[in-house]
Amino acid sequence: MSRETHDGLGFETRAIHAGQAADAASGATIVPVYQTATYTQDAIGENRGYEYSRSANPTRTALEECIASLEGGRYGLAYGSGMAAIAGTMQLVSGGDHVVVADDLYGGSHRLFTTVLPRYGVRFSYVDATRPEEVAKAIEPATRMIWIESPTNPLLRLIDIAACGEIAARAGALLVVDNTFATPYLQNPLALGAHVVVHSTTKYLGGHSDVIGGAVVVSDDQLCKTLRFTRNATGGVPGPWDAWLTLRGLKTLAVRMRQHESNAAHVAAFLRPHQAVARVHYPGFPDHPGHELSRRQMRGFGGMVTLDLAGGEAAARALCRSTRLFSLAESLGGVESLIGYPWTMSHAAFSAEDRLAKGITPATVRLSVGIEDAEDLCEDLAQALACVAG
Repeated sequence: MSRETHDGLGFETRAIHAGQAADAASGATIVPVYQTATYTQDAIGENRGYEYSRSANPTRTALEECIASLEGGRYGLAYGSGMAAIAGTMQLVSGGDHVVVADDLYGGSHRLFTTVLPRYGVRFSYVDATRPEEVAKAIEPATRMIWIESPTNPLLRLIDIAACGEIAARAGALLVVDNTFATPYLQNPLALGAHVVVHSTTKYLGGHSDVIGGAVVVSDDQLCKTLRFTRNATGGVPGPWDAWLTLRGLKTLAVRMRQHESNAAHVAAFLRPHQAVARVHYPGFPDHPGHELSRRQMRGFGGMVTLDLAGGEAAARALCRSTRLFSLAESLGGVESLIGYPWTMSHAAFSAEDRLAKGITPATVRLSVGIEDAEDLCEDLAQALACVAG
């Protein structure tokens, strides 16, 4: 991975240096936190590139340049949360437009698409995007966007980004990929035909569960112009301290992702034969339906593992309250391991009928595998599963 380059430098190098030259005023090696709302101008109409921090801030600029470089894009835009980034991206469509959406997606995206945006005349069709032919069949003359995640949340299904990119190109539509689970270390959707990449930087990019944020990366000039204008008009930006924390997290993204992935593979292998576990969803298994696709379009299998408990809802709830190292919490992608219950947590926005149709059941548990000692994590799960069996 270290020799896969953009602008001639490896990923790890760009994570530390892209957008992060020494401070011109002081020589500070680390980008300062520019904790200011406004900027003194040299004269009317004359400034040094910054006027007001809702429009731009030097700390945020550094973060945006770094994320853009890691995704292989020309422009990065930082937002105040992952949902702000998603909502900002949806400013690219208008009333009367149609959007094709992969039906296995984050609950917050689903909530926005089903309860907010339809009030403004945007229409959505939900399809099984693991089958590109279903995406193609859903295209209409008014289709302006295709929205997918890969791997999906929480069942880790794989969607062929390049195939969806070809469908979007034929339809004259935008392909948007939520790349939060994979991160730019493991996958670069723009190189596969996507037009827009979205991240919740709260997750792996920040990496320490201490900051909320989001980001969008594009390469097209007009898309960037539209997104910047609407972000400034609506105001969903991160403060400089949040931008600085996220930028600091990016510096260790590569080393963290290697450990996340190694630990996830270890945990998945431990869980799979356990008598209390009915099924483990993990694309690293050779018999996972998306394994070969993940090998083609990703550089690894990520740090997420989802399982279904053989004992149903009671067993899943017992597991969630019995772990000691895995904290029961919303979110994912931090250095610490988290356990979540999609039925009432991340995917509560879906109806029970929709959750079941997608394969999310009351027996489903999602693990965000951290970077602790892998044996310690397996021992924690072993004692928690013993409580389930008891």
